[in-house]
Amino acid sequence: MLGWMTIAAGVFLAAGAGGPEPRPQALPQPAESLNRGGVVLPLEGGRVFASWRLLGTDPEDVAFNLYRAAPGGPPERLTPQPLGGPTGWLGPGGPGLYFVRPVSDGREGPPSPPFLSPSAPVPYLSIPLRTLPGHTPNDAAVGDLDGDGRYEIVLKQEMSPRDNSQKGATGETKLEAYGLDGTFLWRINLGRNIREGAHYTPFIVYDLDGDGRSEVACRTSDGTVDGTGRVLGEAGADHRDPSGFILKGPEFLTIFEGATGRVLATAGYIPPRGDVRAWGDDYGNRSDRFLACVAYLDGVRPSLVLCRGCYTRIVLAAWNWRDGRLTHVWTFDSDADPASRAFRGQGSHNLAVGDVDGDGRDEILYGACTIDDDGKGLYTTGLGHGDALHLSDLDPDRPGLEVFSVHERPAHVNAAAFRDARTGAILWGKPSPDAGRGMAMDLDPRHRGCELWASGEGLEGLWDVGGERISARKPRSCNFGVWWDGDLLREILDGTSITKWDWERGIEIPLLRATGCSSNNGTKATPALCADLLGDWREEAVWRTEDGRELRIYTTPIPTPHRRVTLAHDRQYRLSMAWQNVGYNLPTQPGFFLGEGAETRRRAPARR
Repeated sequence: MLGWMTIAAGVFLAAGAGGPEPRPQALPQPAESLNRGGVVLPLEGGRVFASWRLLGTDPEDVAFNLYRAAPGGPPERLTPQPLGGPTGWLGPGGPGLYFVRPVSDGREGPPSPPFLSPSAPVPYLSIPLRTLPGHTPNDAAVGDLDGDGRYEIVLKQEMSPRDNSQKGATGETKLEAYGLDGTFLWRINLGRNIREGAHYTPFIVYDLDGDGRSEVACRTSDGTVDGTGRVLGEAGADHRDPSGFILKGPEFLTIFEGATGRVLATAGYIPPRGDVRAWGDDYGNRSDRFLACVAYLDGVRPSLVLCRGCYTRIVLAAWNWRDGRLTHVWTFDSDADPASRAFRGQGSHNLAVGDVDGDGRDEILYGACTIDDDGKGLYTTGLGHGDALHLSDLDPDRPGLEVFSVHERPAHVNAAAFRDARTGAILWGKPSPDAGRGMAMDLDPRHRGCELWASGEGLEGLWDVGGERISARKPRSCNFGVWWDGDLLREILDGTSITKWDWERGIEIPLLRATGCSSNNGTKATPALCADLLGDWREEAVWRTEDGRELRIYTTPIPTPHRRVTLAHDRQYRLSMAWQNVGYNLPTQPGFFLGEGAETRRRAPARR
């Protein structure tokens, strides 16, 4: 039996469905018109596992016929009756093109595009990379760059990244775009005047103007080269000082066309660095902490939000890309007036986006504080800086969304804190002198809602959503999660491995080891990307190979008993896909509870 199948088969039926539906949320039509995203994996004994997307726009009664066209032969239907349950099929197969036809109201619809499939019996799709000498593949994001309903990948390639607390010059970061079939599309060089590392090069891939094709947005400067070879600003400018810091020179916000990488629009970055001492030091560390996200600030169309500052002053600036024009919408500045000073120093090395107050418009959770859709401060908890936060309906028996976050020095009683996302009210907290990382996901079906844990002195064991310790043991890592094995519990992703939490014995059971792959970002040990990219509602994990010549998209070979809409058609989840590469990478989070007891979630899309 293939090694990647050895343990998976016995665990995917650990939890069933049922329980109350999370609160409804008024959402616009799904952000992307995705195709079926079909994938077929060859297994042992001539069998295959095929899976495809159930879309948020599908009718309730949709079922599917699965076909295979053998080489040189006509299509053969593999399903005697249309499949009306989970969007997957395990059975005998062979080489050929697989596709599905939807069936609704007794009528069969048009065929899907042919399913993607690896060329060998492995659980991943391979994307060959054009990695330049001296570069290492790092974080990735996805978007439909050409409007064909299939995601493309935008990959960050780094040379010599360095934290801004350390002296030394860095390399020139590249952004590269690839099709899932391995087609190379373009390369953008951010240039010598954009410092290289996790804190300085967040990039957003999203359809910002609603034309069906994703754009790429990021901070640029003199010497940035777009995907067509065009140079921004002064090509020969070098704004680095002898220590490698960049404390002068222009900074831009640039929108690139997703299909070609060419510049569409450029504006001055808000806020400019100005006097670096205004951010809390005199050498440019705290002035160069950048975050970015997408939010539906009007509840209907996406806006781009670019951010600066974390430890002291924090500034967020919202932009719209509409009809070929880039316009500034609002700016929130913690130092702009006395009323905003309480938001100072509340930033994290990541953020989250969601509609926390139920008005259909998104807020930005900026660490220990939240900024409203109109650019005004909604609330601040005063808990201070931290390295991780998670936003979802973590407790399905409470109305609304919750936040679990961890906070660093100075020590306080809420170093690991569970709060109401709408009001910021602290529901419970755990003391520690320094909580470094924290996680929230449903691991144990015996307890309602998500389980939570954190790393740091005094933060022992596993907690339920009420803050009660339910286990003296906890997973070894606090880094990442993935829906993988077929039940509604989430699995643990750390480094290049996926494990299942055995809630009875308090140990992790290996499900997948991505042999020959490497994780990113040091001790964070994160994949290039982990999200629902293909197939049914489960997630894929994307890692680079050790030699940097390949991206591997691992997709689960395990059937699931659950029929669910693709997670990419939940707005909050899709936005979390977009900001995953920003700062210290965090796992995706839907805007509803997804765990033991969650019901199948269907929504009628609202009109734009």
